[in-house]
Amino acid sequence: TPAAIIRQRRRRLADQNDILGFLGRLALLCALLAMLFGVVFGIMPMPNDDMSPRISAGDLLFYYRIPDDWVSGDVLVINQQGNRYVARVVARGGDTVEVTEDATLVVNGNTVLESDIYYTTPRYESEVTYPLTLADDELFVLCDYREGARDSRWYGPVKTSEVAGKVITVIRRSGL
Repeated sequence: TPAAIIRQRRRRLADQNDILGFLGRLALLCALLAMLFGVVFGIMPMPNDDMSPRISAGDLLFYYRIPDDWVSGDVLVINQQGNRYVARVVARGGDTVEVTEDATLVVNGNTVLESDIYYTTPRYESEVTYPLTLADDELFVLCDYREGARDSRWYGPVKTSEVAGKVITVIRRSGL
């Protein structure tokens, strides 16, 4: 009957509209997520144990990409020499940093006492000479595992343009 054919056609068109609406919302959600994680936030696994014991190899780091005014103690993701590193800010632009022969960190003439760092801070055989005064657009970063980690003692001060972002949360690999 013609009424049954019309009903069947209307149902088919309604199903097509529902599918097209769903696909449109899905595309919008994908575009929003791509923009959010491509511009504002980033995710990366911790590649090694340089930040041990706070952050372990395999932990997932969620970081904020938009430039910020970093302070001492912030954990940053850094693009340096073609690699990504994770390190903690210990000095900012204008500060004078020295790693002494007896493995002590000195910033602006004051010995830095870090109660949450369990390792000494040895000086590396590198191009970095101490005392080092940082330019306004430079940061001096150290890893929490101070003995053997690649940080500013290895490659020198970090330019703020080389900072990929500030770590805002860590998802433990054991919790995945």
